[in-house]
Formats: sequence, C-alpha cells, structure tokens
Amino acid sequence: MRIDKVGVGREVGASNAVATHTGGAIILVGTPIGNLGDVSVRALDTLSQADIICCEDTRRTRKLLSHAGITGKRLVALHEHNERERAGEIVGWALQGNSVAVVSDAGMPLLSDPGAFLVDLAYAGNCYVSVVPGPDAATAALVLSGLDARRYCVEGFLPRKGKERQLRLDAIARDSRTTVIFEAPGRVASTLNDLLAICGTNRMVAVARELTKLHEEVWRGDLGSAIDWVAGQALVGEVVIVLGGASTMTDEAEEGQVRKALENLLSTGKGVSAAAAEVAEWMGVPKRKAYSMALEMQRLLEAGG
Repeated sequence: MRIDKVGVGREVGASNAVATHTGGAIILVGTPIGNLGDVSVRALDTLSQADIICCEDTRRTRKLLSHAGITGKRLVALHEHNERERAGEIVGWALQGNSVAVVSDAGMPLLSDPGAFLVDLAYAGNCYVSVVPGPDAATAALVLSGLDARRYCVEGFLPRKGKERQLRLDAIARDSRTTVIFEAPGRVASTLNDLLAICGTNRMVAVARELTKLHEEVWRGDLGSAIDWVAGQALVGEVVIVLGGASTMTDEAEEGQVRKALENLLSTGKGVSAAAAEVAEWMGVPKRKAYSMALEMQRLLEAGG
C-alpha cells in the first residue's frame, strides 16, 4: 500500500515543513485507554489501511480490530522485550513502501510504552514518521484532577525501590510543576506514603482509577488525608496519581496570600466554609488549612479584632 497525503514532512537535520508524502511510513496510533467508544475515525481508518500493525499484545489489538470490523490484518508483536531486535526490520518495511501502524495496549505509544527506540531509528534512517493522536491516561487524569495543568510533567512509573526511587522522589518533591505518576493498584498506598514523607501533608494530590470505564473514580485532597483514604480502599484497575507542584513561594508569603484572599471573602459576608472552599480551590491549598485560617479570622472579626 502507498500513502498519498498532505502531512508534516521530516528530514534528518531539517526543520519541519508541510509537504506531500508518498510512500511508506511508520504511524503512531493512539487507541482507547478503556472505553472503545473513544477510538477516533482517523485511527480506525489508519488501522484499516495499514499493511502491518505492530502491537504490544496481538490478542488485545485483535479485539479492538474485531470490534471495529477490521479483519485480515498482519499483526506483529512489538514490546519492551523485543523492540531493539525488531526495530530495524520494521523500519525496513516502511522504507520499502509499507504503511506500518504502531499501537500500544492502550493509549499513546511511547508514553510509558514501547516505541521510542523504533522512532529514533526511523528518523536516523530518514523514514517518514506520523502520528494519529488519541487518548492517554496521563492527560485524562491531569484534567480530571483539577490541579494546575499549565505546567506539568509525566513521571510514569517510579522505580520500585532503592536509591533510584529515592532520587526520583526527591526531584518530584522539589518540582513546582504538577506531576503525573502511574502506579499498580497494590502499590498506591506505599507510593502515597513515600510522597507524604518527602512532600509533607499539605501537598494536593488526586488519585484516578479506571479512567473512561464504568467504574471511573477520582479522589482528591491533601497527602495527609490521602493516607487515611487509601487505607480503606481495595483498589483495582489502572491507577494514576496526580501530585500538585511544590510552592514557589516561602511558607510565610503563601500564608499571607491565603489570609488576604480569605479576608476579602469574609468581609463580603461569605461564610467560613464557603470562603475556605473557594480559596482552597483557587490557590491549591488544603481545605483543612484554609478552613482553620478562615475560622480564626472570623472569630477575630466578630471580636472586633
């Protein structure tokens, strides 16, 4: 099959430019992270026209294709254990004029999934690479968390133990950006405890599981409360932890801004609970802290202080 389309042409050592591309290609295709209804028309069209589909688990991809009524496709396993061995062969197929679609088990390839070595090799060989964007758990959890999405990083899976895990936790604790972490259900409690130990009780966090699926759930609060919450949970399914960034202000400066915001709301007659909730939402501070400060200020106001 030959591809005739207008897309973004890429050449090694050259800037991107709009160009007409004819020939083979490696196409990174985003697939649903749970809800099959999220697959795009373009993704299905790309998969239906592909000469070869590279996938982590051929059984899972075949289920998606069967759901969409796509049959007769050549599926090739491409996973973390064989990527370096197969990458050269796959790039060769594309350079011979084949359309090679690359998918992961769910979401976008390369995001905590295989594909980076393949794409790097493709660029080195001046092979055309394109993308069909689709769902990914990191972005879904980030926007659903309500935490600051203007600057964020995707940490992916943390090392399970040892010095490397501690170094990564130290870096996360200092980072002012919102951090997205993937975690297995059975390890969520230990990871939250590690984050609490290094970040303190007041950092905001959201825990999302089963995104886009029937039992989708998001819990949000501060790290201190998260420990109590997770202790009573029997988590199953895919889990994403979204951690608020470290404050770039000193504790004194941050407290001063919170007090000023509370003072403005309380002076308009707004109640303690409502004022605390609004400030906690605006400024990303724990509700318990905002409520305690608002209660203290309200008492002072009533006493004429």
